[in-house]
Amino acid sequence: MAVSVDVVKAALQGLVDPNTQKDFVSSRSAKNIKVDGDDVSFDIELSYPAKSQIDTIRKQVIGAVKALPGVGNVSANVHVKIVSHAVQRGLKPLPGVKNIIAVASGKGGVGKSTTAVNLALALAQEGATVGMLDADIYGPSQPQMLGLTGLQPESTDGKSMEPLQAYGIQAMSIGFLIDVETPMVWRGPMVTQALEQMLNETNWKDLDYLVVDMPPGTGDTQLTLAQKVPVTGAVVVTTPQDIALLDARKGLKMFEKVGVPILGIVENMSIHICSNCGHAEHIFGAGGGETMCKDYNVEFLGALPLELAIREMADSGKPTVVGAPDSTAAEIYRGIARRVAVKVGETAKDMSSKFPSIVVQNT
Repeated sequence: MAVSVDVVKAALQGLVDPNTQKDFVSSRSAKNIKVDGDDVSFDIELSYPAKSQIDTIRKQVIGAVKALPGVGNVSANVHVKIVSHAVQRGLKPLPGVKNIIAVASGKGGVGKSTTAVNLALALAQEGATVGMLDADIYGPSQPQMLGLTGLQPESTDGKSMEPLQAYGIQAMSIGFLIDVETPMVWRGPMVTQALEQMLNETNWKDLDYLVVDMPPGTGDTQLTLAQKVPVTGAVVVTTPQDIALLDARKGLKMFEKVGVPILGIVENMSIHICSNCGHAEHIFGAGGGETMCKDYNVEFLGALPLELAIREMADSGKPTVVGAPDSTAAEIYRGIARRVAVKVGETAKDMSSKFPSIVVQNT
C-alpha cells in the first residue's frame, strides 16, 4: 500500500508530545510533511526550549511513521522556534526580548529568588537565550546567587548598560550598582523608575526569555511594576503554609487585575526528608499549593523539597541547576522550566509587528 501525507499525518496525530500533552498535529508542531515514493520527511517545530528532549521526540515520531506499511526511509527535523507572545494591553514588548516571565510571591521568605534563578538557568540549559532582571530593589539577591558580587556593568555609550554574564545567562540588578551594605531608602516612585531604567537601558541581546525576580508583596510598588513591565506571564511562588497561601492568592489576583496570564504555581519547602533517618515530614503543611491551583484553575508547576543543599548552593553563587545538575531538585527545576515555557508557548502570539504603520499626511 502506497503511503500518503494523510496517513503520515494520522500517525503523528496519534502521538502525544510528553511536554505539551498534545498531539503533534493539533498543536501545529508537525510541518512540511513530504512523501517521495516510500520515503517520508517532515519537520517537528517545538515552541519551547527542549535540548534534553529533542532526541527522545525524534525517536518517538520516526518510530511511529516507520511502523506504517509501505514506508521506507524516514527523516524528521526536530527543532525549536521561540516567538514573542502578547503582553498587557497598552504595552509593547521590550526590544531584544521576546518574552518576559515575572516570578512573584505575596510575601518574602518563600524562596522566590531561588526559584527565579534556577528557572532562568534551567531554561538556558534547555537551549534558550535567557536574561535575569533582579527587580527586588530593597533586597537584591541575584548578584550573590549568580556569583557576581562586587562586579559592575559597563557602558559603551554612557547611556545604556551591558548585562553581566553568569552560567550562560545575562543579568542585571540594582545590586551591581550600589554597595552591598547600602540600604535603599527609596519611596515607591523612585523604585519604579530604577526598575524601568534597568529594564529599558540594559542592552539585552536577543533574549527568548527575560525572567524578572519581582519584589515580594502586593503593594503599590508591585502593582505599578506589573502595570508597566510588558509581561508575557507570571509564576507565583508559595509554601504550603496557610499564611503564605493567603498572600500568594493576593499576588495571583494582582496579576489577573492587570491582565497578565498566570503560568502556574510553584510550591517551595513542600516536604522535608531527614538526612539522618530518612523520615519525611510536611513541616509547613501539605497540598496547599495544589488546592490553590484548583481554586483558581491554574497549573501546579511542581513542588520543591525543604533541602539544605538548595539553600547552600544559592548562597555560594552556584544554584542547584548548575551546582548539582544531576540532583533530584535540579530535575524538578528543569521540569518546571519546561512547563513554564510550554505555557508561554500556548499564550497568544504578539502580532504587533505584522501590522503596517499607518501614517496620515496632508497631500
